[in-house]
Amino acid sequence: MSTTITITPAGGTWTIRAGGAVIGETNGALELNEGNLPPVIYFPRDDIAMAFLDSSDKTTECSHKGTASYYSIVAKSKTYENAVWSYESPKDDVAAIAGYLAFHEQDGVTVEQV
Repeated sequence: MSTTITITPAGGTWTIRAGGAVIGETNGALELNEGNLPPVIYFPRDDIAMAFLDSSDKTTECSHKGTASYYSIVAKSKTYENAVWSYESPKDDVAAIAGYLAFHEQDGVTVEQV
């Protein structure tokens, strides 16, 4: 079974909040659509306050995208473990997301178009 992945510019301005604080805002987000999964917004690393992110030892492997590395978000009131992932060297078909960051939405972590 083949999975179709499309990557397009995510129009408008996007923000990421963690623990109530805005840790990123961009007009350069990408939207990745993969099969029947919900779309994922990827943020350029330069538009994220990287001081809030702590590199994790966790990695996962995707047969379509490659190896993802993870970060935890260290907010004032809580640490959101492995809430961020990035494909530093993705497979050729999804090379556009190289170095971008995606966020696992959860209680206290939101991705919003503003």
